[in-house]
Amino acid sequence: MLSDAVPALRCPVCQGPFGLSGPAPFSLRCVAGHSFDAAKQGYFNLLSGKGTVFEADTAEMVAARNDFLGAGHYAALAEAIAELVSPVLSAAGSLILDSGTGTGHYLRTVLDRTPTAAIGIDISKFALRRAARLNPGAINLVWDIWRPLPIADHAVDAIIVVFAPRNPPEFARVLRPGGRVIVVTPRNGHLGEIAERTGMLGIEPGKDERLAESMQEFFALADTIQLDVDLKLDGRDLADVAFMGPAGHHLERPALVASTATETSVHATAKFTLSVFTAPEDGS
Repeated sequence: MLSDAVPALRCPVCQGPFGLSGPAPFSLRCVAGHSFDAAKQGYFNLLSGKGTVFEADTAEMVAARNDFLGAGHYAALAEAIAELVSPVLSAAGSLILDSGTGTGHYLRTVLDRTPTAAIGIDISKFALRRAARLNPGAINLVWDIWRPLPIADHAVDAIIVVFAPRNPPEFARVLRPGGRVIVVTPRNGHLGEIAERTGMLGIEPGKDERLAESMQEFFALADTIQLDVDLKLDGRDLADVAFMGPAGHHLERPALVASTATETSVHATAKFTLSVFTAPEDGS
């Protein structure tokens, strides 16, 4: 239920605990009286003041991601994530944070496998409109990952980060002792068969090494899993997978659709690295 995750939230203004008032549309109200109303689509925008300089995904990029993931192309990745987090979500009162939840696709698979309280955060209100529909029992928040998270210390059992930025100090603060962080990154050669022709951005050299270095001060690297997924894509899929990622900020959607329209069966390989980090058992 929506209320299950509320005790873990903290007001971004005064850091006090929130309560949930309703019925829908709900409001989050802290003990000091700061209040945040749910948008009609069901998510909460906790950003105030100057907002963020981070470039949010557009409505068109989000629609492309929704269509591509909804077609099941990355179902194997979603199932792998769900399997990795399930051991730390088995106890009553468990809580998962999906940092960079996007449309909520991966979180949905986790919750189908292991029902639990959940928080999804993303900077894109367009993405959260869809995430709130897909995961109505989760608290979906507009938030900037580079700011202190509006979550209490040691309140979260698992964090998933799929193709999204990381904030290791904040992840360490909100994660319970023994909790897990699952980070998914594209590997060298990811969609290499189609990347250049669709204008997708390349994988930066040393990406995995930088990830491990940024996390090692706070977490132990427990496992690294390489997952390859064979894909068969048509022209619409090609346009969607190119436009749903960072390149979507630079590509022209009509031109991309036109250039792929005649394709009917293109083979490509998605290459992922799933890095499993654990928090110290003693909370240090």
